[in-house]
Amino acid sequence: MNRTKRIASALAAALVLSIVSSAQAEDVPVRAATATDVLTLSSANGFDDTVAKLTADVADKGIRHFATIDQAALARGADLPLRRSTLVIFGNPPLGVQFLQSNPLSGLDWPVRMLVTEDAAGNVKVAWTDFGAIARRYDITDRAAQFAMASEVAASIATAATR
Repeated sequence: MNRTKRIASALAAALVLSIVSSAQAEDVPVRAATATDVLTLSSANGFDDTVAKLTADVADKGIRHFATIDQAALARGADLPLRRSTLVIFGNPPLGVQFLQSNPLSGLDWPVRMLVTEDAAGNVKVAWTDFGAIARRYDITDRAAQFAMASEVAASIATAATR
């Protein structure tokens, strides 16, 4: 691992530690058991309230909301079963475009996506891709501060949605 990647990893780790130390135990994002590089938070709210809080916090932060996609409704339209699943797409172009400047292929992961799901027991979770993983996936080593900011904002939005 080159020096820049080590510095970026250290910054990301420090950011996560600062978020973790300031959050309650149930507010700490954990890696999804069935998906590499995905973080999740369990919600204390019902499904609809979680989606509403997520989109409200995006708006309150002045972040551009691009779309909300009810994936379960799409599944019903295709006569396929699917538990509740809603994808919220949002982003801050002045921040996100910097990643595309470093590697245009990173546009596959921008704008930001957060997924709200509900399991058979009614447990609601918010999931999103770890920004450190996005930096590694696209070998972006010149935007550590921007990735740290994106990580912090995403954790803040997910926390607001799940409290």
